[in-house]
Amino acid sequence: MAATLAAETAALLHRGTVIPAHPLALTADRTLDERRQRALTRYYLEAGAGGIAVGVHTTQFAIREHGLFRRVLELAAQESGTVAAERPFLRVAGVAGPVRQAVQETATARELGYDAVLVSPAGLPHVTTEDLLDRSAAVGEILPVIGFYLQEAVGGRELPRAYWHALADQESTVAVKAAPFDRYRTLELVQGVADSARGQEVALYTGNDDNIVADLLTPYHVTTPAGPAVRRFVGGLLGHWAVWTRSAVRLL
Repeated sequence: MAATLAAETAALLHRGTVIPAHPLALTADRTLDERRQRALTRYYLEAGAGGIAVGVHTTQFAIREHGLFRRVLELAAQESGTVAAERPFLRVAGVAGPVRQAVQETATARELGYDAVLVSPAGLPHVTTEDLLDRSAAVGEILPVIGFYLQEAVGGRELPRAYWHALADQESTVAVKAAPFDRYRTLELVQGVADSARGQEVALYTGNDDNIVADLLTPYHVTTPAGPAVRRFVGGLLGHWAVWTRSAVRLL
């Protein structure tokens, strides 16, 4: 059975919000600085962000190689717990790797109180798009899924319109993050999601740091199973918003 978001959290996601990609705080000797890591989370809470994404690119994928994945997620969950109990606040965990690893990371995120997972395609250059879809379906049984179009320059791959259609068809998919840093590929993502009968249930979030404002302002005229429609990016999940976060909240 596909995992779902709580009603208030789902409403926030679809209304649109600012979700900073959480950085990693290190000491001078390059170990985890827990005090400053907690302070970063508090900064996003005080800035009015609608969520945080932890364990993603800005947090550094290498935390997994040093046994820090759980602890980094735990620190952010602890600091955001009070706010998440008082107002809708979306806690997103980045998950990566083959199916087994991604499922294990998703289970950890659910245990720590996260609401959804951002599923990275990085590091899997030889698997098929069907394999990627199967992985999303597997983690989607544990937590709702945010799809991720990652630019090739940092380990992503080209993903066709049909892939985004199929991903949107999965009931666990609640949003997609577009970060191919390419206008044509972004358009393919938007149209692919629109091709699905569930297209309106999948929120569009920009991750295109080179095109944030244009993404948020542009009406995307698409075809859907019900006829012509207009889709928009409603928010952003961005490392770019890890700084000057309050200004991003005010502008959005």
